[in-house]
Amino acid sequence: MRCQWAERSDAERVYHDTEWGVPVHDDRGLFEWLALRGSQAGLAWRTVLAKRTSYHLAFHGFDIARIAAMTDAELAAVLRDRGVIRHRLKIESIRGNARASLRVIDEVGSLSTYLWSFIGDAPQKNAWQHDAQVPMRSPTSDRMSAAMRKRGFRFAGTAICYAVMQSVGMVNDHVVGCHRYR
Repeated sequence: MRCQWAERSDAERVYHDTEWGVPVHDDRGLFEWLALRGSQAGLAWRTVLAKRTSYHLAFHGFDIARIAAMTDAELAAVLRDRGVIRHRLKIESIRGNARASLRVIDEVGSLSTYLWSFIGDAPQKNAWQHDAQVPMRSPTSDRMSAAMRKRGFRFAGTAICYAVMQSVGMVNDHVVGCHRYR
């Protein structure tokens, strides 16, 4: 058995079975999830998953420094790319969030140190019985969102922060009966 949401598409099933909830500590990987989850705002996750390869190409493999240095002309080219979600504010936020990430890295040493500090550096394991019990936000994601927005991050609301926390293994929200729970 797996979490019910992962049964909607092959891409979601593979993502669930191989990535969702696996702890990520490298800055590039963490930034990828910030970018992708921010791009998801208002859309189905499978839509973003289907465009993930294009995001890798358009945003230089999620190299934070390279994204932070992207010009307006480069962003305009990304906005013409049918392989990504062509939403100007979301595209611009990826560059802005890269710049905010570089400031965080300069201050605390790594994006990983900063993000994982919100949960005390240890994954939180929940024990949900049904998908309907899994929240879309938490007090921790509320704090993370507020802190990130103060630092200039955009598309970093509490629901997006919680989705990032789930994606990068900060919280284990697999339902108890799921084969990935343990």
